[in-house]
Amino acid sequence: MTDGAPSLPQGFLLHRFDTVGSTNDEARRLARDGAPEGTLVWAAAQSAGRGRRGHLWQSPPGNLYLSLVMRPEGPAARAPQLGFVAALALGEALDQLAGPHLQLRFKWPNDVLINGGKLAGILLESEMAAAGGLDFVIIGIGVNLVSAPRDLEYPATSLADQDVSGITPVSLLEALAAHFIVSVERWRNEGFAPVRAAWLRRASGIGEAIRVRLERLTIDGRFLDLDYDGALVLDGKDGPRRIAAGEVFPALG
Repeated sequence: MTDGAPSLPQGFLLHRFDTVGSTNDEARRLARDGAPEGTLVWAAAQSAGRGRRGHLWQSPPGNLYLSLVMRPEGPAARAPQLGFVAALALGEALDQLAGPHLQLRFKWPNDVLINGGKLAGILLESEMAAAGGLDFVIIGIGVNLVSAPRDLEYPATSLADQDVSGITPVSLLEALAAHFIVSVERWRNEGFAPVRAAWLRRASGIGEAIRVRLERLTIDGRFLDLDYDGALVLDGKDGPRRIAAGEVFPALG
């Protein structure tokens, strides 16, 4: 890497690479070997990066690719809330560096949008301990700083596409780490309610017609709310329905 070493808050243990297959895979390997919470894998490029549902995440140099090991206490059902915590921290970091004129929006469950294009994706992966209970959660984050993939089903964008310059992987990593510390402590001390409220203030599609793709079917309806577990509440033809996992697209027509 040609960038200088980032200055990170206490509690982060940085592992940096020029190229890895996947930062999430490397973070998982470290976590299985006993790496503590706060272990952070950062790579200049990935050769096998992936997004949700196994989608390829194109990862050329110049963008930000990282994965963080977390070992949260409490029920495993709370683990998906860390995706919202990370999204808030990323939004606040980008506000700090670029200003609120970007008008970032959060797309359920774990994407960050600018002008309708996907700027960043967050991928959560977890493992249970052999004795039961949650062992660790990996939070993978990819942010398109200088380039974005084309010809995707959901359009992507980059900061460069939005005429935003001067934000480097190092500067964004530093700001993101600082804001994540604040966001995760708020979540631990106050629960999901303040995280949910902050996420909803910048949510994309609330009150609008959307299409949600599940594993075996697609559902159309109106995006009613985010419930207190982080699930999407969809008002479909059969009434409100809680959706814990899926992909959101604009409604057709």
